[in-house]
Amino acid sequence: MLGSKRPRRRVACAAAVFGMLLAGVTAGQAGATPAAAATPHRVLFDNTKAETAGNADWIIGTSQPDPLGQDATPSAENDWTGALSAWGVGLQKTGDYALKTLPSGNTITYGTSSALDLKNFDTFVLPEPNVLLSAAEKTAVMKFVQNGGGLFLISDHTGADRNNDGNDAVEVINDLMTNNSVDSTDPFGFSVDTLSISTDDPKAITSTTDPVINGSFGKVGGSIIRSGTTATLKPADNSAVKGLVYRTGYSGNTGAFFATSTFGSGRVAFWGDSSPIDDGTGQSGNTLYDGWNDPAGTNAPLALNATEWLSGATGSSGGGGTCTAAQLLGNPGFESGSTTWTASSGVITDDTGEPARTGTYKAWLDGYGTAHTDTLSQAVNIPAGCAATLGLYLHIDTAETTTTTAYDTLKVQVLNSGGTVLSTLGTYSNLNAASGYALKTFDLGAYAGQSVTVKLTGTEGSTLQTSFVVDDTSVSVS
Repeated sequence: MLGSKRPRRRVACAAAVFGMLLAGVTAGQAGATPAAAATPHRVLFDNTKAETAGNADWIIGTSQPDPLGQDATPSAENDWTGALSAWGVGLQKTGDYALKTLPSGNTITYGTSSALDLKNFDTFVLPEPNVLLSAAEKTAVMKFVQNGGGLFLISDHTGADRNNDGNDAVEVINDLMTNNSVDSTDPFGFSVDTLSISTDDPKAITSTTDPVINGSFGKVGGSIIRSGTTATLKPADNSAVKGLVYRTGYSGNTGAFFATSTFGSGRVAFWGDSSPIDDGTGQSGNTLYDGWNDPAGTNAPLALNATEWLSGATGSSGGGGTCTAAQLLGNPGFESGSTTWTASSGVITDDTGEPARTGTYKAWLDGYGTAHTDTLSQAVNIPAGCAATLGLYLHIDTAETTTTTAYDTLKVQVLNSGGTVLSTLGTYSNLNAASGYALKTFDLGAYAGQSVTVKLTGTEGSTLQTSFVVDDTSVSVS
């Protein structure tokens, strides 16, 4: 049927300002002590970026790659040798973790046959890296997180260039986030500040639900800065970014000493100083500081809870896991009105000028007979390892009489979290008008392990209406 003029049917729907929304990763149950994992969480600590240069000793043990080679049943931090041994032993004693070190001289990889490839781990720890990652290594790390891995970034104060190569941890971490082949548009929603803060005792936010503040290893009240830095948060770039511990006198988007975020299906944690993870014990000749047990902070629970949270990121095998069949879109038939979707005013409607395929609501784009653009979008997190298909039923009717010119169009697109169009899946026009609804399907398998936005844009010319009516949508994974 020919659609009615749009102003007559637009009165019932609330307006929604169009915006790209990131699919947040659901936080785990706070405070619950987990049972021993059937498959231990796999954590890889990096030692390829001068983590032991100068007085630094940022390793969990001298037996590498397997710390169990020094002591298979550690009960105290001195059973392994390294300034991070308390961290490693604390995880090992739970029975829920399998720990490895990527030794000096190796390369960070993702998707290779190496036993130390990131795809074989759930969490990757970069403890104050002092060497820039290569282009290939940055791609590996970003893909690992995007496909479900957890990334723990630990910085230090600006100028802490322990191997004198011209780069410190601030520069290394910022370079990873701003100069990579996967997403350099502020992918995690924060940047590391070029600061050298001599001393402070930052306090944690008040929260009873955050899984890092309230993890199974204890309640976090704060941390310590003993020459460190902070981060500036940019929630407009990534709405998932969250400050958990703040420098004294700071809050909101500035002075975040510990922050978390997500990217794709994975999780990210940032800490602005290496002093809190230093347990004061390590290899001979290093000047170490026992920040792990410093009473001014609750550093051990913060490190351990954050590792727990990172290791529970979507896709427990870093993007190589199995897939549970599911339909991922919220309010797929629009029967809940304008909830879940982001749409132009009046697009989601029960107006009878165009009937729904099922139920009473549908999405009706354009149909005004004047120059007009309508949009409809929803963010969706496609799990790693899944086959995925977008489906929708489309009905097009038009007052156009041409059989050769597409005056009015509907584009079906996939966008990334920054709003960049990744693909135009299909384009329809007044030339495709037909009675009834027709099922349209599109392969989304290329976006497994990513948070993307499915967006429909209807653009109408200056005369003669074309209505693009959509119902019964789905993103099905299997």
